[in-house]
Amino acid sequence: MNRQLINIGRTLLDSTRDLLPIIVVIAFFQLVILKQPIPNLNEILIGTLFVVVGLALFIKGLEMALFPIGETIAYAFARKGSTVWLLVFAFSLGFGTTIAEPALIAVSAEAAKVAANAGLIIDSVTSRESYADGLRVTVAVSVGLAILIGVIRIIKGWPLQYLIIGGYIGVVIMTAFAPKEIIGIAYDSGGVTTSTVTVPLVTALGVGLASSIRGRNPMVDGFGLIALASLTPMIFVMAYGMVVH
Repeated sequence: MNRQLINIGRTLLDSTRDLLPIIVVIAFFQLVILKQPIPNLNEILIGTLFVVVGLALFIKGLEMALFPIGETIAYAFARKGSTVWLLVFAFSLGFGTTIAEPALIAVSAEAAKVAANAGLIIDSVTSRESYADGLRVTVAVSVGLAILIGVIRIIKGWPLQYLIIGGYIGVVIMTAFAPKEIIGIAYDSGGVTTSTVTVPLVTALGVGLASSIRGRNPMVDGFGLIALASLTPMIFVMAYGMVVH
């Protein structure tokens, strides 16, 4: 019990240390450069406390649950030797974690609102929801395929750099043909997919799988899934924009 309390206290201290640069920067510009008092100081302090506690709990949850789950499942599939089910799981994991990403939900809703204001789609609740849902599903499918390809790469031992170079060549080509209204959204979609839900599970899957396959190095082969997951949405969203717009 005492050891758990010490670990929690250490995690809270680490979270405070991680947030300290942000607090210092905001306080410096507010008090020194703008020379204005910080508005709603009490609410900001309480909110900062919530952020510290929430971040500490989130990190502790990753260590206790998400990372072990991802690695355990990867080990189990490797021992079972079922490549088909491993690939099905990889796609489902990528799709499921991405469709649930809060950042993607927010970006999709904002993109639908802007598209409606620009006259690209009908300005109605149904049309905006349909546009946002289509965008979310497109990104989720692209991430699922990226994780599937990444798992095949780990199994086969393919060099990561060739996949990344080929992917960005595809992004450049798609950028030349995609409607200009969708390009920024497509590029941002690559970033919001690699957020709080997707990264821990996907990273654990890659490291666990590389650790369980003979001849694979977790440092060399276990990482790189997140890079693929942030790359493919750009291509797929631009294709989505070419169809919808």
